[in-house]
This record gives sequence, C-alpha cells and structure tokens, in this order.
Amino acid sequence: MRVIDSHQLRFGEMAGPLVHGAKFFDWQLISTQAFAREVGYPFERLVGDGAIPYAPVGVDTTVYRYPAFGETVSVDVEATRVGDSSLELVYETTDGDGEPLSTARMTHVTIAPEGGALSLPADVKQTLADHRVDRTVDVGPGDDPESDPNRYPTFEESFSVNAPHIESSELAYFEEYPRFADVALESFLAASGVRLAEISGDRQPYRIRDWHWEFKSPVRFNSELAVESDVRAVDDDAIRVEHAFRTEGTVRISGVTEYGCFDRAGNPTTFTPEMLAPFEG
Repeated sequence: MRVIDSHQLRFGEMAGPLVHGAKFFDWQLISTQAFAREVGYPFERLVGDGAIPYAPVGVDTTVYRYPAFGETVSVDVEATRVGDSSLELVYETTDGDGEPLSTARMTHVTIAPEGGALSLPADVKQTLADHRVDRTVDVGPGDDPESDPNRYPTFEESFSVNAPHIESSELAYFEEYPRFADVALESFLAASGVRLAEISGDRQPYRIRDWHWEFKSPVRFNSELAVESDVRAVDDDAIRVEHAFRTEGTVRISGVTEYGCFDRAGNPTTFTPEMLAPFEG
C-alpha cells in the first residue's frame, strides 16, 4: 500500500545537502497513520478514546542511501504479522526512480487508557489479515562483534522533554529520539575537539544508518531524559553504539545504532581517520 507518494524534500527536512536522519522515523509515523485510516482503525478514533495508538514496541531499519535536497521519496507499507493486539509493518522508502532508500520493520501495539495492550477489534483484525503479506526482511545492525569493552568511550547527555518535543498525548514524539541521540553524539565530538565543518569536506559523517530499538515505556511530558551512549565497535564503515534512554533511572528505550558516512549524493562511503579518532581510546 503506497501511503506517501512522490513527496519532494524541502529545506526544513534537510541537514546539509542530505535529509535529516530523523525524517526516516517521521515518514514511518506518517505512513502508519495513513495505513491505519485505510484499514479502518485510525489514530483519531483511538486518541478520542484515550488510548495511545500504534505505539512502537520494536523497530529495525537499514538506510541504503540518504536522499538529497529536491529529490522525491515514496513509502509503501505492508502488514507482515497480525496478532491479537500487535501488528508488524514493513516500510519501504524509495526515490523518484523507484530505487530503495531504506527498509524498516516495526511492531506496534495500542496502549489502552488503563494501561496494557488493547486487543484489535475482530473486524479490524480480519481486514489486516486480508492485507497481510508473507514476507521476511533482514534489516538493522548485525550481531555485536567481539571487542574490548574498555577500548571505546561512553558518553551521556540529558534533555528536558517539553514542547515542542511532545504531542497531544503528552509523550515525546517518535522522531525526536534520534535527534536526542544525534545531539548527544555531537556534544561528545565537540568535547573531543572535533569541528565537523573542518573534517567533513565532501563527506557527511555520523549519520544514523542501521538501528534496532526496543520501546519499553513512553517518555512523558516534563521528563528529564538521559541518553546514555556506549560505543561498542568502530571501523571504516560504521560506529556502533548501544543506546539507553532513561527517565527517573528507568530505561524507556534501548537499542543498538550504527552510524555511517555518506557522500554528498547520499551514497555510503567510509570514515576518514580524523573522523574515527575521537572513538579510539
């Protein structure tokens, strides 16, 4: 089901010459809403009943190429698993030539007003079953490589989750989490003496590329959110970071993120030694 069709990238969506990494999360959220309307179980209905609609439980994504300013993107969504209360969707983002930009797999549940996962209504479950395709996708980071846990740095940044980081249900926006992780990384780089403008040249480093994130509980309005980052592996192609997002000492989101380097056309390239130096002990 095509839910975003030939959307042209605009200035506010960019980070330099390429789209901001958080937009991949944003497109997933927009696409979920469009899909929900098509299957007759829309966000508006659930929010009106006091529920938290289509809350993510787990998300795995791989970005093959970052689209550049002025390009168009489309997103197709397929239901791949339908449970009593959970729904797995696969999102394919393509460019104007139909070439793949990213693939994401996300599991959703709707949180009832009193807490716990809300069962899917029988008619909606049947509609979803009718839309379901038999498909498996292999996306996200690979297995954790063996490494010395003391070799690489850890760093942390805290944020006050207030407007404009929250939505009407008083939870942090889905696409804000990679922004928080980006700021934590940029703060670490700045403290290490890295000046991005001086080392980037024709490359766009430290862009989110492969990730597996598990969502355990929401981040609420007026929370103080700590983003803990533990670098696990570094090579010419990727910087692997374990993330833990905490409020009040409790992990709300955990996962593994691999950052890559891309050229100005959005194609993957390698990090330079200067770019990797802050992570090497």
